[in-house]
Amino acid sequence: MKFKLNNRFKSLFGGLLAINLMLAMPALASMQDTVADSTQVEQTAAAPADSAAAAVDSAAAPAADSATVAAASSSSSTASTVAAAPKEEKKIDPQVYKNLLYYILVLLVICTVVAVIGKVHSIYALTKRVSGKYNPLANNTLQAALLFVFLIAFLAFTYYSYAVWGAWSWRPAATEHGKDIDRMFIITTIIITIVLVLVHILLLTFSFIYRMRAKRTAYYYPHNDAIERLWTIVPAVVLTILVLFGFFTWRSITNIPEDLKKSALQIEVLGEQFQWTIRYPGTDGVIGKRNYKLTTPTNSYGIDFNDKSAWDDIKGDEIVIPVNKSVRFHIMSKDIIHSFYIPDFRVQINAVPGMTNYFQFTPTVTTEEMRDRQNDPAYDFYMLCAKICGSSHYNMKKKVIVVTEAEYKEWLSKQAKFFTEDLQKEFAQNADNTVKETRIAASLN
Repeated sequence: MKFKLNNRFKSLFGGLLAINLMLAMPALASMQDTVADSTQVEQTAAAPADSAAAAVDSAAAPAADSATVAAASSSSSTASTVAAAPKEEKKIDPQVYKNLLYYILVLLVICTVVAVIGKVHSIYALTKRVSGKYNPLANNTLQAALLFVFLIAFLAFTYYSYAVWGAWSWRPAATEHGKDIDRMFIITTIIITIVLVLVHILLLTFSFIYRMRAKRTAYYYPHNDAIERLWTIVPAVVLTILVLFGFFTWRSITNIPEDLKKSALQIEVLGEQFQWTIRYPGTDGVIGKRNYKLTTPTNSYGIDFNDKSAWDDIKGDEIVIPVNKSVRFHIMSKDIIHSFYIPDFRVQINAVPGMTNYFQFTPTVTTEEMRDRQNDPAYDFYMLCAKICGSSHYNMKKKVIVVTEAEYKEWLSKQAKFFTEDLQKEFAQNADNTVKETRIAASLN
């Protein structure tokens, strides 16, 4: 047994040392590359001096050889210029390897300390066995006590996370429906927290009270119908209540009466990799039709300008909406699935290619009011993409500004239209071509 323990310790130490050496090799190679680069730089620096010496010798040469010497000096200067401008290669900073080596060494030391402590403990247990004082159940009390200490630390950190991090991460919603979402979230969090705390108290306290001890036998309790019914029915009822609560809350948010749908401000949002395009209706209050088949370099949105409702549609660089007015978003995608997400408004719904999703809500707090609440003059609402949609997913965001009705109308009057002069010319030209083709077809018939 003693030989096996020593052998394991040596194997562990040898394995960690081998891993350390393998990870240290890139650092040594990088240091060699650095030395080679410095040598090359010194040789490059010496090249101009040699060319200068050649120039002096050429000045002292006879006039008949001046042209030859000039050509030689010109070629040497060209060579020195080429040598002075080596290709730049991206290399990892040697400090990265040094940091990695440092952490590997720290890990090696920790593993060594743990192995030594285990070795000392095994020697202690062998000594107790030899002296006849070894108690095989003593370790149970130690582990049970450690679990109870963990329970105390767990409860303390749970309280800390709610008292500190909860206050930092939570703020009231800035929309009417957000209050219902917050209520549902708070109720669910309270129930989950109660279950979390009770389960850990029972689990870790039982492991201490009912630990295995000498002259104590376990009570064999194979089956109890009442307890099984209790722990099956109670969670099922609680989960059913939570699911129904969430279902009816979501239905109240998404099932909007037809008159409220029509009276709301209509805004269309098109997601694509990696940007959002915002379209507002013009003075007619109607968003024009769109067809992906009409997408061109000048008409990237694919708007169908045969529909006159699209002529006055407005392009918004930002999302600006009036406070206390219902807003209905038409959410679409041009390529893959994205997600329309405004955290402060408790709004999140997918943007799916080939279909239009809708989300209607009423903002209740302006941007300026929220800045006063947060005591942050630079605070802004943002619309984000909540689906990881590619390498530049992080760029998919739009600022959302909530203003008064008067400020909204003033902002809207200053925005550009989708139907620009270039598109008007293109549309007129296409219309003329269509008329000509129609006349030709009619004459042939």
